[in-house]
Amino acid sequence: MIVKMKFINISGPRTDIDRVCDQYLSKYEMQLENALTELKTTENLLPFVEVNPYKDALAKAESFVELLSDKSAYVTPSKKIDKDDLLDFIRDLNHQYLELMEKKELLKTKRQELQNKLSVLAPFQSFDFKLHDVLNFQFIKVRFGRIELDYFRRLEKFLYSEVKAIFLEGLRNENYVYGCYFVSNSEAGKADSVFSSMHFERIDIADEYSGTPSEAFDGFTKDIENLGKEIQQMRDSIKALMDSHRNELLYTRNRLEELSNIFDVRKVAARTDQDQKDYYILCGWMSEKDVDKFVAETAGDPNIFIVVEEGREKFFGDPPTKLKNPRIFKPFELFIRMYGLPSHNEMDPTIFVALTYTFIFGAMFGDLGQGLVLFILGGVIYFLKKTPLAGVLSIAGVFSAFFGFMFGSVFGFENIIHARWLKPMEAMTKLPFIGQLNTVFIIAIAFGMGINLLSMVFQIVNAAKCKDKENLWFSNNGVAGFVFYAFIVLTVVLYMTGHKTPGNILLLIFLGIPILMFLFKEPLGNLVSKNHKKIGESKGMFLVQGFFELFEVMLSYFSNTLSFVRIGAFAVSHAAIMEVVLMLSGASSGHTNIPIMIIGNIIVCGLEGLIVGIQVLRLEYYEMFSRFYKGTGREFKPFNNHDKATQKK
Repeated sequence: MIVKMKFINISGPRTDIDRVCDQYLSKYEMQLENALTELKTTENLLPFVEVNPYKDALAKAESFVELLSDKSAYVTPSKKIDKDDLLDFIRDLNHQYLELMEKKELLKTKRQELQNKLSVLAPFQSFDFKLHDVLNFQFIKVRFGRIELDYFRRLEKFLYSEVKAIFLEGLRNENYVYGCYFVSNSEAGKADSVFSSMHFERIDIADEYSGTPSEAFDGFTKDIENLGKEIQQMRDSIKALMDSHRNELLYTRNRLEELSNIFDVRKVAARTDQDQKDYYILCGWMSEKDVDKFVAETAGDPNIFIVVEEGREKFFGDPPTKLKNPRIFKPFELFIRMYGLPSHNEMDPTIFVALTYTFIFGAMFGDLGQGLVLFILGGVIYFLKKTPLAGVLSIAGVFSAFFGFMFGSVFGFENIIHARWLKPMEAMTKLPFIGQLNTVFIIAIAFGMGINLLSMVFQIVNAAKCKDKENLWFSNNGVAGFVFYAFIVLTVVLYMTGHKTPGNILLLIFLGIPILMFLFKEPLGNLVSKNHKKIGESKGMFLVQGFFELFEVMLSYFSNTLSFVRIGAFAVSHAAIMEVVLMLSGASSGHTNIPIMIIGNIIVCGLEGLIVGIQVLRLEYYEMFSRFYKGTGREFKPFNNHDKATQKK
């Protein structure tokens, strides 16, 4: 159902806007419209230019909530906490958080320094000498570094003949050789020049290490591990800090979000200066029921003035659409939103979609065992994740199980229970002119005819609501179309059941007159609407165009009706596919291979279930919605969505 909306204007002293929103409007759902745009005929309107004081605190609170171990429901305080106390709480908590973060960052910086030293020492771990002693030789210089592998091979050829230095090799990889060379003080300059010419890259090692490079490396490794533990302790301390204030933090986050949303109401509000008094103005849509409660609640408040405008949509556009359906039909609103929400003067097709979708799905995918699996699986996912599609799947599984019971099919086996109605692959019916035909095809066509007639009734209702006389009386989905199609259906049913069909005079009246109404739809519509608009093209062109449009209408009747054959086709194909599964698993010969049987059912349940779901949705959109539904409504978006607030709590 579509909730009836009313447009209201709210005004009062400018400084009172937060109190009104918090005390009154927060209890109701209201879609606010831009007051400067809606009230453009009002003079001296000004926008609010204030900065939201809760934005930064809210962002900080949300970041703290992400650190909580448990974000589930909290206990609401017995009374609302003052907004200044909320800000003080976040400020104090942030101060403690920053102190812990500062300690953690210092530890991380120290660990990074040790890791840098570790990477310097890593290539020289194989050296068995004490770094401090070597770096403090009095008559010998030592240089640590690396050299490219190609240059090192050249260096080896004349190292001892040309340069009086000793090179000790450390780590060698595919690109470099790491090591150090020893040279006397007197030869240091020459050796440095030769090694530099060979692209020897010096690595500075500070005189602060005790023991060998390997011992220093192990010491740094242990220190890094200890720092890692301390950093983790800081993380745990931060989490413990947040967890110790869990209830307060969750409440504060949600309350600050409310206050921030309330303050942001100023973005769509207007202010006016009258008689040296500053006023705010809010306007928007609210459900009729909420408006009555809101007006009654604020009746004794002298600082709030409310105007409820009747017939607002006639002058300022259509109201937004809010759907309200019983809980069992709620998941099917997903399909309505995918196609487009109904406008305020259109019927809500949610219940119609729920009933037809699940019924058709069950008929096309009739299996007692697989239907129960879909029901249980979809139900579990829906209650855990609140996924609408899972809810649709669960309810469709009930109808699938029902038709499986009527067809006598349980996981493809047709000998466990007796068919209470018919077996799709075996039931045949003899018809005049056509001969033998599968019964499910006949039932599918008959069902499609009934759905088409019902869709036309919905179109007549919608056209009457919109006061669209042209489509109400003369369209192929209006009264003329209903009479035409219903008479054809009646004639076909009478002929197929062996009864006498209507005579020529009745054919002329119930088929000829609607055809003329289709053909002259536009001028007849102008006539009943008292619109004296002339036809743009010539009469000959009008008749030619009308003929082709009439041909298209006739073709659509035929194709729409024939499209429902797919219901019977999928019912038969499902039974045939399951026969193949039974054959592959050996069940038909009495020696069932259980794993193959399970895998076959999973594949059929998943693949065919997906295909059937898409095909049923196609029938809904193209064969049913195309006859009566436009879906041009806009979604109702309240500034204080109670559904989302409930989910957070």
